[in-house]
Amino acid sequence: MAMLQASTIKFLKELKKNNNKPWFDANRKKYEDAKTDFAQFVQTVIDKHAKKDPSLKELKAKDCVFRINRDIRFSKDKTPYKSNFGASINRGGKKSVFAGYYFHLEPAESFVGGGIWIPMPPELKKVRQEIDYNLDEFKKIIGSKKFKSVYDELYKGEDVSLTKVPQGFDKDNPAADYLKLKSFLAMRKFKEADLLSKDLEKNVLQAFEALQPLVEFINKALEE
Repeated sequence: MAMLQASTIKFLKELKKNNNKPWFDANRKKYEDAKTDFAQFVQTVIDKHAKKDPSLKELKAKDCVFRINRDIRFSKDKTPYKSNFGASINRGGKKSVFAGYYFHLEPAESFVGGGIWIPMPPELKKVRQEIDYNLDEFKKIIGSKKFKSVYDELYKGEDVSLTKVPQGFDKDNPAADYLKLKSFLAMRKFKEADLLSKDLEKNVLQAFEALQPLVEFINKALEE
């Protein structure tokens, strides 16, 4: 049973308070330990979920875990490091165009889930068409008992929603609510107590399993 170390959570908390290069350099050993701990947890989750989703079979944690350094070139916020560890577990790794699973470790902001985040216009069009053609199947997936028990519903925040139905679709389309989305995501938040619980691995795997039909639905559209 894979668990995260309390020291990993502690490191991220300390980094949030001391987000600068001198502190980071002085605490590099703590960072390396935390990074290894997170990667080991991610690898365990990949290996176990790959038994249900064979598209992840060859995947390694290093292909999924994001760098801790922030890209500050175009950002007003010049803090050099992220105060989280994130892993995007999709076939082809974190840079893949395919939908997949995500685990975000950040004290007070942790969550599990996935789907597809802001795909490029050609991919977005394919997903919208798939929903338009197969609305009943799509609604069955996100309305299933398993999906709703973990995620309740798809994420529909303003950052991922259009105000109008996109061009090419009738404004009275029965799928209008879903066609307005620019991302197709589901997320379940974790409290800090969840992160250090012996059930963390089980809870992450359950969340991935509940998400798998949605991931497969999206990826079927992208393959066509």
